[in-house]
Amino acid sequence: MKIIIIGCGRMGVGLAHDLSRSGHAVTIIDQDPAAFELLGPSMKEQRITGVGFDRDVLQQAHIEQVDALAAVTSSDEANAVIARLAKQVFRVPRVAARLCDQRKKAIYQRMGIQTVDPTTWAIRRMVDLLCYSPLNTVLSLGNGSVDVVEIEVPALLVGRQVRELTVAGEIVVIAVNRGGRTFIPTLGTLFQANDLLYLSAATSSNDRLKALLGLA
Repeated sequence: MKIIIIGCGRMGVGLAHDLSRSGHAVTIIDQDPAAFELLGPSMKEQRITGVGFDRDVLQQAHIEQVDALAAVTSSDEANAVIARLAKQVFRVPRVAARLCDQRKKAIYQRMGIQTVDPTTWAIRRMVDLLCYSPLNTVLSLGNGSVDVVEIEVPALLVGRQVRELTVAGEIVVIAVNRGGRTFIPTLGTLFQANDLLYLSAATSSNDRLKALLGLA
């Protein structure tokens, strides 16, 4: 994929490193040329100095040809303008924006722009680390509204079917690791002892999930 990242702060640099290591072609834009020093000399992505919502700058980054764009500057307002421009004018297929003001979240999601609040995610992850929980959150989506959690199958579920741990629109078993092999289960798959489960669950259904797992 060809991906533009706007904002070369810690989040932008982290994204650039991870995406580049995964084989994606990355272009990173920042109005401060000194910010690119955070990338280090080994990074091979294209670097463009300029304002992220300047059309000439975006066209220099070949925005018409990219598959995705991430607006992760330190300014909510700039990220919102960039995301709208990318989605509505340049028709970029996938657009995500760092947005700390949660009052605007619904507005941008209606436009097809996914938003991420690093502070909210970090707080929830810190709580997980400080307070023992048998549910290990490995990924948080949609500003923390949906979690992907990992758990070893509880004894009470051994021999029962995946459908018994499925709640439409709330809880889904997305993968099972069994004996070192990971597969996507069907609703009829039987849980076995020592299975490692990966579930997608709405955070609003956390109590219900714990009850189904016998952890409530």
